[in-house]
Amino acid sequence: MESPEYCEINSNMTLDYINRLLMENTDEKASIYQQHDALQATEKPFYDILGQAYPSSPKETMIRTNSHIDCLQDSSNSYTEWAGSGSFASDILGPQGMQLVANDWASERDRLSSQFQRGAEEANKLVPSIEKLLVDLDSNVLSGYNQMIGAATGQKIKHASKIQNHPHADLELLEARNGKHLAISASETIRDETFDSVLLCDWEVHSDAAYLREMKVKEASNSQQNVQSKEYGQGQVKSRGKKKEQWIDLRAFLIQCAQAIAVNNLPFAGELLKKIRQHASPYGDSSQRLAHYFANGLEARLAGTGFKMYQKLMEKRTRAIDMLKAYRLFVAACPFARVAYYFSNQTIADVLNRQPKVHIIDFGITIGFQWPSLIKRFAKREGGPPKLRITGIGVPHPGFRPSAMIDATGKRLAEYAEMFHVPFQYQGIASRWENICTEDLNIDKDEVLIVNCMYQTKYLGDETEDIDSARDRVLRIMKKINPEVFILGIINGSYNSPFFLPRFREVLFHYSSLFDMYNTIVAQNDEARILIERDLLGTDVLNVVACEGAERIERPETYKQWQARSLKAGFKQLPVNQAILKRSIDEKKKNYHDDFVINEDNGWLLQGWKGRIMYAVSSWKPKEQYSNK
Repeated sequence: MESPEYCEINSNMTLDYINRLLMENTDEKASIYQQHDALQATEKPFYDILGQAYPSSPKETMIRTNSHIDCLQDSSNSYTEWAGSGSFASDILGPQGMQLVANDWASERDRLSSQFQRGAEEANKLVPSIEKLLVDLDSNVLSGYNQMIGAATGQKIKHASKIQNHPHADLELLEARNGKHLAISASETIRDETFDSVLLCDWEVHSDAAYLREMKVKEASNSQQNVQSKEYGQGQVKSRGKKKEQWIDLRAFLIQCAQAIAVNNLPFAGELLKKIRQHASPYGDSSQRLAHYFANGLEARLAGTGFKMYQKLMEKRTRAIDMLKAYRLFVAACPFARVAYYFSNQTIADVLNRQPKVHIIDFGITIGFQWPSLIKRFAKREGGPPKLRITGIGVPHPGFRPSAMIDATGKRLAEYAEMFHVPFQYQGIASRWENICTEDLNIDKDEVLIVNCMYQTKYLGDETEDIDSARDRVLRIMKKINPEVFILGIINGSYNSPFFLPRFREVLFHYSSLFDMYNTIVAQNDEARILIERDLLGTDVLNVVACEGAERIERPETYKQWQARSLKAGFKQLPVNQAILKRSIDEKKKNYHDDFVINEDNGWLLQGWKGRIMYAVSSWKPKEQYSNK
């Protein structure tokens, strides 16, 4: 005869097993509390089958249920331990304590449930609802199109009036603006032979440019063979039902889609996007790649998740070695960087002449690829190298190491200076440019002072955010520094309109030229080309197309607009050195495609592709210095 105590234990174990079967699909403890009444209704028939009376006190059942929840991880022995020691809790808490638990359990359960609900609500506020429109960071492919169309109907642009009334209200947006161009991982190799071959060796550039031409010729030959083979096969077997594939103007479709979005015609925009997606590809020709990334931006704009997607892409840190590969391709494919850096370095050398000290203040130094070649040049100077100081200014990173990128750049430049025996001192400043004080720069009176700023000004805020824009404030700071020369390089773009449609047309035409340039010069399967288009061009397009107000970080202006700003800030423009211009044109003819354009206009050295001006660089002096000379 089994003892009553054993029967009680056995029946309780059976009930526990049944409970776990019933509850095995439940994800969270809180759902057990909320479904207590339903659980009671489910348990009672099993008690009837076992011939036992169902416990009359729901509180007692809830205490036992709670113990099951806490012991699921070790169910083989923990439940037996609980059931066989029924007086254990009483021994610890005492009779009054057990009575208090029984009386207050219902209120405690309600309190825990309400806390759980409040916690879930707060978490939902903090976690971006981007799951409906996912980004594959490796392929940059968007999904969830059906959910996106539904979400688009409820989206409104919330930032225009807020920015006008409170231009500095949203600090996260301002940090995103200033940190945009720093999505590069610094926790890796500072310098090695790969860096040296790209940053120091001119012959590598000539070799790389020749290699690109060879690969492009090989690609064209393979494509021609594939076409001939296809035509031969079609000639052997004629199919009656096939129609010749119709060519589609993807740019026209993109403009029509943007127009539909602008007038809130979402169904028509959705149909156009489907057609565009059928022909777009990140691995196709220039028009297919362009359409792919612009379709990404239009979809994100429809879903209202553009800035969240942009932030997610920018959080994906790119290794410095990968950026070096991209830079190497960029230098081999087009003259834009080499000409601009030669212009800047030659201008510095001319101003310095034979003086013993030079201090370069670089606004937007990033990874400092410009300076190793200048250090190498200083080492060969007649009479010995000057004492070189570089102050690198960059915006701080979020997190525990706000100046990691700037510090890594300083270490890399220090190694090059040691290699070439050039006296060198580096200071890194992590700050928003408009907050820089001249006292922070530690300027000495006996040094030649240079201010350099290459292609980073487009990330500064303009008048749509503040009447006294960050651009004008930074130019006034540069003027206050009173440099011997100020060298300014800008990306020439007119896609900074606050209105969506004009901006979309301009950015489409601008990036059409860039994608066409890479397609003309670089093979389609080149990994560095894919990296540039995906992580740089595609991300920029997403921001311009999908974001509005302060969320739109990309704000380029034309060189004529920057000329007006610089003159207003108190600078006097210097003429283009004709020797620099001639050397740049000769470099273009020697290594680069005939469709590149290098010219001058009103003190600017201009560079472009097939007639579209994309980059411009110029040199300036404060008006007081200019008039004294």
